[in-house]
Amino acid sequence: MSEKLKIKLSIANRVYPLTIDASQEEGLRKAAKNIEEMIKQFEQSYSVRDKQDVLAMCALQFASQVEQKSIDKESVSEHVEEKLNALNSLLHSHLVS
Repeated sequence: MSEKLKIKLSIANRVYPLTIDASQEEGLRKAAKNIEEMIKQFEQSYSVRDKQDVLAMCALQFASQVEQKSIDKESVSEHVEEKLNALNSLLHSHLVS
């Protein structure tokens, strides 16, 4: 069983205490850092009055990145499948001949 850690992450001037598996710590800290960096970018680029708006923009940005990676992966998978089918047909035609 993995060791549990109690950590505190600060996001948008709020502290969030979490109990996590030790293996999750690095990923969560990097994610919190990325969110903080994105918050700063949005605040510098847009006149945002409310942290809620900035957090919603961050959530949309991260969610769209995840969705785009999924779409890209699906496209690559389809391309690979087409190539494998073509190779399989080519091999089959040479073996049958």
